Amino acid sequence: MKIARALEEAGVPEVEIVAPSRVLRDLEAVKKIRDTGLRLITSGLIYAYSPRLAEESIEASKSLHRFDLLMPVTEKREPFDRQSKVRALLDALGAALSLQCHAGVGFPHATQTEVGFLLEIAHKAVERGAERITIYDTNGSVEPFFVYDLIGRIRKEFQVPIFFHGHNDLGLAAANALAAVRAGANGLDVTANGLGDRAGNAALEQVALGLHLGGYSTGIALNRLKSLSELVENESDVPVSKLAPVVGEFVAHHISASHLKNPGLFEAYDPTLIGIKRKIDDPV
Repeated sequence: MKIARALEEAGVPEVEIVAPSRVLRDLEAVKKIRDTGLRLITSGLIYAYSPRLAEESIEASKSLHRFDLLMPVTEKREPFDRQSKVRALLDALGAALSLQCHAGVGFPHATQTEVGFLLEIAHKAVERGAERITIYDTNGSVEPFFVYDLIGRIRKEFQVPIFFHGHNDLGLAAANALAAVRAGANGLDVTANGLGDRAGNAALEQVALGLHLGGYSTGIALNRLKSLSELVENESDVPVSKLAPVVGEFVAHHISASHLKNPGLFEAYDPTLIGIKRKIDDPV
């Protein structure tokens, strides 16, 4: 709840709370957020490949403002047959829409499958009523030029909002997220401090500042990013590297003697933007 309040204060509009493997347990947090009067849009994820489990999860998730139905598009995850993937996703969408839910679709491994099939299943989902498409770089294996081309192609095909979800296994999640926006993505999945599986996800603080410096209006209160980072660090017990971009301890710490006369020349942004102070070491 502390983190939810901090996210709202930072201007984050939507929080993805419900994970597909623990829908019922996570819905308890949704109720608490609703009861406190927070204005956050609550969303969640539901696997679509098991019709029975999908319908049970959808029925239980009506308290969410919206959710995304996930269908892995790689043939290495169930259901293995492509047409079975399409049928299962459309059946789950039909169940969601029959309950008048706001549902989108998400495609794990979207960057590791044939673009033709990705477009095919996405078109059928949108025709059935999906309100949003999320493209997942599930194993964090691609680079910004690939993301720019892929999102650009998808953007030309669809009128619904397109989101991008990047992992940081190669240290490129933030760059990939920015490339997605440049190509026409409407939104991004990000996490405070980049928390997530393995090497994590695109970091909220890096992406928000990168978009701001690129001329994009995000609605994020940049001066709240440092305090949000510290809160998440404390509550998660996952330390932030001193070398972390944007919120790391060393990010505005100047040591090199040649930098000390005009430290601003060696900064990508004014550190006061995100609520931190410049630190300058006195030369010996």
